[in-house]
Amino acid sequence: MACRISELVLGCRDPEALARFWCEVLDFVVLDREGDDCFEIGPREGFGGPQPTIILSRRDEPEPGKTRLHIDVNATDRDQDAELERLLKLGARPADIGQTGEEQWHVLSDPEGNEFCLLKARLNPL
Repeated sequence: MACRISELVLGCRDPEALARFWCEVLDFVVLDREGDDCFEIGPREGFGGPQPTIILSRRDEPEPGKTRLHIDVNATDRDQDAELERLLKLGARPADIGQTGEEQWHVLSDPEGNEFCLLKARLNPL
């Protein structure tokens, strides 16, 4: 196994209300929050398990031409640079969404143009 989904990121108008909703639906808890603009919810066991967490991030309106949901992946059996190389060989392409170059993740798009992020941390395989 090379990657697995670690987080789902959902842009929404009211992150706190949506966090309450999805916590009830999935029996998740709030694992982290950044003020009123960003909530991370997930299983009661916490981060790093087999289920992805969900990040609810304030977005007043969807960005034109972009969905409000994207996938974050973490490498499980190699470092970030090696995984980036593998993903590019599989057909991923770098995506420019206004990064500064200081981020610890890479923004990519799949062969159909759907954006996703390759994070720096490496997770243990399941």
